[in-house]
Amino acid sequence: MNKSKTKIRIETFIKYTDLMKQLVLRDLKLKYRRSFLGYLWSILNPLLIMLVMVVVFTNLFDRSGSIENYAVYLIAGRTVFEFITGSTNDAMRSILDNSSLIKKVYVPKYVFTLSKVTSGAVNMVFSMGALLLVMIFTRAPFTGYFFLFPVVILQLYIFCCGMGFFLAQANVFFRDIQYIYNAFTTAWMYATPLFYSMDQMDGPVKFVIEYLNPAYYYVKQFRCYVYEGCLPEPRIFIGGWMIAIVSFVIGLFCFKKSQDKFILYI
Repeated sequence: MNKSKTKIRIETFIKYTDLMKQLVLRDLKLKYRRSFLGYLWSILNPLLIMLVMVVVFTNLFDRSGSIENYAVYLIAGRTVFEFITGSTNDAMRSILDNSSLIKKVYVPKYVFTLSKVTSGAVNMVFSMGALLLVMIFTRAPFTGYFFLFPVVILQLYIFCCGMGFFLAQANVFFRDIQYIYNAFTTAWMYATPLFYSMDQMDGPVKFVIEYLNPAYYYVKQFRCYVYEGCLPEPRIFIGGWMIAIVSFVIGLFCFKKSQDKFILYI
């Protein structure tokens, strides 16, 4: 019985993959619609933000120059964190934004949430162009480990899908979630070593960031591959996968349990 249910779910997912592709393409087109530079903004935008942040945070957090090649250090961390916050914010609104379509025809509701996270992953790949330009300009060393960055993207994708599922279903019933989450992500950003080094932290704060902050595992892994040119320590690598899987299982469980009630609230 369980095998037949699993088979049906897989067949249903395959059946609606074309719809998900169209939703992703729609998101990308809407994002760059009426933009003169189009997809180049996915490179220019993080570059401009990075330039401002390098000037500001070099004076605030790295006056001694303890962080080598601070520009690459900063943009690598921001690339990961922007994917997390951007994709989960979009996923959180995915059900409400598509309420008119959900009311008219039957479509597996998770498709809308998955498409938002997938769009975020595509945007992250585009923004890698900005990282490459900074690395070339600053003459940062390229190593073979750089090409392992898709491992982190896969972990991030699974993690963000789980968070997206949870936030999407919660936002249907409690609309204040989106405002609470915006405040939460601001605090989360400062609790993640994006523009400062963990060498500047100590005591309980350092422990909380290194062990209890999910974003740290992915930022650290990504920097290991593209910035430090090495493999992450086993705790970071295994922890990243465990956090991603736990997030996905919890998020999907909550989503599946409440999805039949969505129609009453949208």
